Order: sequence, then structure tokens, then C-alpha cells
Amino acid sequence: MNAANHTETAHKTASNPALLLDNQLCFALYSTSLAMTKLYKPLLETLGLTYPQYLVMLVLWERDGLMVSELGERLFLDSGTLTPLLKRLESSGLIARIRDVQDERRVHITLTAAGRALKTQAAEIPNCILKASQCSLSDIVALTQQVQTLRNNLNPPAI
Repeated sequence: MNAANHTETAHKTASNPALLLDNQLCFALYSTSLAMTKLYKPLLETLGLTYPQYLVMLVLWERDGLMVSELGERLFLDSGTLTPLLKRLESSGLIARIRDVQDERRVHITLTAAGRALKTQAAEIPNCILKASQCSLSDIVALTQQVQTLRNNLNPPAI
């Protein structure tokens, strides 16, 4: 592309605000997600967890004994993504995978004593994130609700 064509293309894009990168909600969410994950990384390393593993633990700290399918629904993850995460958590001694006696296809995930104890160590992480965000708790709660509404609108329930 020569300089004249590049200038013409740039002018057309600038005249259409819908095509400017800084006006893209998807990019704002994506780049914020990258920044958030980068912020979590050193905090989670002290726990020996990756960010996806932390999400699994959060769900299990809320409700222990979920089936893999329930965990996947809660985290919006398929079993192909979830199974390796669960295997690593099990090999770390944080969870146990137990097959249902009535239906061996169903697997329950339970916290071990070490997994339950890790919750105490993780308790300060949300405060670290809140402090780094430089937002008030009420602003974070409102933003979280807005993003959850957007996610739910983009993922309508199956009929």
C-alpha cells in the first residue's frame, strides 16, 4: 500500500468512529482481562495456582462437591478444558475427583483438607485487586454486575 492509499484508508476509518480501536467494547474487555490476569499472576503464584485453577477453587469454596458438569456450567468451560485443570489440582492435593456410584460418567469434585485450608491464604486477594483498581467497592460491584449482564445477553440460554 502506498502512502496516498494509507492516508485515504486512515481518513475513512477516522470518519467512521465505529471502526476506531478505542471505541471497541471487545478491545476494552480484552485488554482489561489481560491486565487483570497479569495483576493476579504474582498473587496466585504464592498459592501455587494458575488463574483458571483459582476460578475452580473459588467455585468449590462456595459449594463443595459439585459435579464436573456443574463446575463447567458455572465457569463457562467445557469438560475438555476443565479436565486437565482438575487433574492438576488433584495432583497438587487440593481436590479429589470421585465417580458417582450410580452413574460412573458423573464425577464429583471435593476439596481436600489442603484445598479448604488454601481458602484462608486466598482471602486477601480480593482486597489486593480492589486496591490496585483504585475504584470503590460499590463501583466494582456495579461494574461487575454490568459485565455479567452483558455476558448473559451475549450467551442466551439454550432453548
